[in-house]
Amino acid sequence: MKYALIMAGGAVGSLLRYILQGWGQNLTNGTFPLGTLGVNVIGCFVIGFLNYLFTGPWPIRAEYRIGLLVGVLGGFTTFSSFGWETFSMANEGQGLRAMMNMLLSITLGFMAVWLGYRLAERWYGV
Repeated sequence: MKYALIMAGGAVGSLLRYILQGWGQNLTNGTFPLGTLGVNVIGCFVIGFLNYLFTGPWPIRAEYRIGLLVGVLGGFTTFSSFGWETFSMANEGQGLRAMMNMLLSITLGFMAVWLGYRLAERWYGV
């Protein structure tokens, strides 16, 4: 059941991301990735809000929590997971680890995109 909820949630989250991201991009005529920024910020807000509720005043069964947080928000944006994990480290007094996670994730992520693009360009470019 857990896997079915994750898959269904992922489909919903992906569709929501596509709609909201496109709407945001249209606001700037594609001159700034406002849609992506908006989706990432919304996802981070929602994962923080729901994690508090689901582990405190409104506990829900683990498979439903995972379906919503991993499925829907994972389909919506994996940046929300990054935000939550980083916040959790900082909230538990592991500020240095949180900073390292931010620095490494952003830097290595950008470098990986650059490397993947350049390799594909070299191997398959016109």
